Amino acid sequence: MRPAAALLLMSALPLGLAGCGDVEQRASAARSAALDFGAALRASDPERACAALAPGTREEVEQDGPCPTVLADLDPATAAAGEPVATDVYGEQARVVFARDSVFLASFPDGWKVTAAGCTPRPGRPARCEVKAD
Repeated sequence: MRPAAALLLMSALPLGLAGCGDVEQRASAARSAALDFGAALRASDPERACAALAPGTREEVEQDGPCPTVLADLDPATAAAGEPVATDVYGEQARVVFARDSVFLASFPDGWKVTAAGCTPRPGRPARCEVKAD
């Protein structure tokens, strides 16, 4: 390898590693947001759960009534229960997979917000979600 090529490769390596660290930090933040949302529902704290929703998702939820009232009626067992088994981050979007369901999130200036929750897979079709924006 030429010295100039080796130098270029060595200088690019920290940037690549920094990008990996950034993805893991973002995945960790998305996991925390999903866990906090589920914990709020299980703790019967619908106001906190509503604050965790993305604006469009909250608007959709409020088509059925005030957000805290609608979320209070959800089965807390469907919301991010247990430890995550996988987290995928794609740009500004994330999916946190739990044993029974998944939570989808989007990154906003004030952190990760839930765009869909209580989602169960359906082979060959989009997931069915208890909370979502259309």
